Amino acid sequence: MNSMKKMAFAAVAAASLYVPLSQAELKTYEIDPTHTAVAVSWNHFGFSNPMAFIPNATGEVKFDSANPEKSTVNVTLPIGEINTFVPKLTEEFKGAEYFDVAKYPTATFRSTKVPAKGDDKFEIVGDLTLKGITKPVTLEATLNKQGEQPMMKKPAIGFDASGTIKRSDFKIDKYVPNVSDEIKLTITTEAHSK
Repeated sequence: MNSMKKMAFAAVAAASLYVPLSQAELKTYEIDPTHTAVAVSWNHFGFSNPMAFIPNATGEVKFDSANPEKSTVNVTLPIGEINTFVPKLTEEFKGAEYFDVAKYPTATFRSTKVPAKGDDKFEIVGDLTLKGITKPVTLEATLNKQGEQPMMKKPAIGFDASGTIKRSDFKIDKYVPNVSDEIKLTITTEAHSK
């Protein structure tokens, strides 16, 4: 009888440990705006590929290395802070013919699925909302590192991601096709545990 009680106790103890351990795998990280860069680039009449940067992205990454399909990404981009480093062009981009930041100061990305592709590669599939219009977007992402951030002494994660959108999908179509409709997105981010 004692052996039966011991086995039953061991089974109950194992079951009670299983739930917290399995839930602990999904970790939440807060995006660090100071170590996150979002760049957009386009083709200008076939001659050059200028870039603009959107600083101060915020949001969170929930990542489960054992079950990446449970992972999520939610990001807010302050479009009102876009910078082309050409003052006149930056001002034009903020105007009504482009991003209309007075009416739409932010854009958001919300993932809908994160399938793993192997070798720390992932697709981040989700919805981009820009100028009040929501369209599906797929980003190709690489996990750079997951572990303790040595300066902060807390868990951290870092990704690079890239993708392409059509600006005309969001009613930003001035000069298309001479200035390319396709816009390349290049993102690097570091996020820390809350």
